[in-house]
Amino acid sequence: MTKDFAIPPVVFPSGGSTSNPNVQQRRFPAAPFQPPRPSSSAIPFMSFDIGSAAASSAAPAGPFTGTLNSSASFGGGGSSSFEDEEPLLDELGIHPDQIWKKTRSILNPFRINQTVHHDSDLSGPIFLYLALCLFQLLAGKIQFGVILGWIVVSSIFLYAVFNMLAGRNGNLNLHTCTSLVGYCLLPVVILSAVSLFVPQGAGAVRFVVAGVFVLWSTRACSALVVSLADGGEEHRGLISYACFLIYTLFSLLVIF
Repeated sequence: MTKDFAIPPVVFPSGGSTSNPNVQQRRFPAAPFQPPRPSSSAIPFMSFDIGSAAASSAAPAGPFTGTLNSSASFGGGGSSSFEDEEPLLDELGIHPDQIWKKTRSILNPFRINQTVHHDSDLSGPIFLYLALCLFQLLAGKIQFGVILGWIVVSSIFLYAVFNMLAGRNGNLNLHTCTSLVGYCLLPVVILSAVSLFVPQGAGAVRFVVAGVFVLWSTRACSALVVSLADGGEEHRGLISYACFLIYTLFSLLVIF
């Protein structure tokens, strides 16, 4: 048994005529509310109008003009100011020519140029410290901390000994003591390099060679201390003994 359902008729508009009241009109959603845009924006670069943004970028106004002009002038003069700057090593206080002159003055213990050591520095001593540590490392001895500690203690020891001997007349500061101890470490560095080629069994030879280099360092360091500090000439013997003890300790690190 079948049932008949009533189907409403579908009416299509013909010829663009929309006067039929039975045909439902399609409604489009209304545009969201937009606040009225001001005629002149106080901040031109925040405007979303492409035309006004282009105009503002072409001709900036107000404080931005001075900023752009100052940055442009800074960029134009950057090359000349960069050429006038000092080299990086000079700004760091590292002068390779002075380091070489001071190092070369230690090579002859009988004719030491004391004038180049008036301006003390730590760049040369650090270089000699690293060289000594490197030669000791090649010999199978890792003594970076030991050598650095002995340099610090030796500098304080020489500073204390001289100022106790000179009293109020002593004008040798700790920075100068560290510089002198470090530069006069050059013979010990050469000893460390030479000991790489001397067999371990030749104990007497190693002691004799070490003694020569210790006397070399002692002579150089005591001569520099006496010449650079006031009142050191009358205490030359005690200063030489203190320097002899210092460089004997460093030589023991090398030969043993």
